[in-house]
Amino acid sequence: MLLNWLAHVTGFIDKITDNTGKLISWLTLFMVLLTFLIVVLRYGFNVGWIGMQESVLYFHGTVFMLGAAYTLKADGHVRVDIFYQNFSIKGQALVNLLGALFLLLPVCIFIFYISFDYVATSWRIMEKSPEAGGLPLVYLSKSLLLLLAVSLSLQGISEICRNLHTLLSKSKHPSLEKEVSE
Repeated sequence: MLLNWLAHVTGFIDKITDNTGKLISWLTLFMVLLTFLIVVLRYGFNVGWIGMQESVLYFHGTVFMLGAAYTLKADGHVRVDIFYQNFSIKGQALVNLLGALFLLLPVCIFIFYISFDYVATSWRIMEKSPEAGGLPLVYLSKSLLLLLAVSLSLQGISEICRNLHTLLSKSKHPSLEKEVSE
């Protein structure tokens, strides 16, 4: 019963993270095309707009802030695994569980806590770019700090459930994907 519940929670959160990751991949393509357009306009036609240049920065921030959870799910973050690589599956699950509980979640909570007033102030004054012709959406960009903390926390909960499932499973090579599809 508990293993099924862990598998369903993991599957639900992973689906949200996967959909966010797919959206981010399209934003990345759009950001590259927009950067190309900016370069062509600037050097080919001697035309440039501050707002267009700032929008690339907004897309870049969005890709990194919202892409962090997807990278965690894909196990793409940097890891020093001198010992980890030699651990058993359950040993790795224990390390991942402890890392998520004692490092990832506290850092996400801290980021959310220290960013909340900063973002709220930006929303209160509807902060806009200090540049003439800049985008009036600085408050939206700053909100990505809170979304980073929330999305990473959610994926951290998924990782905790996945690793608990591995530790509680009786088989030597538990497959969470098989449990989710049932």
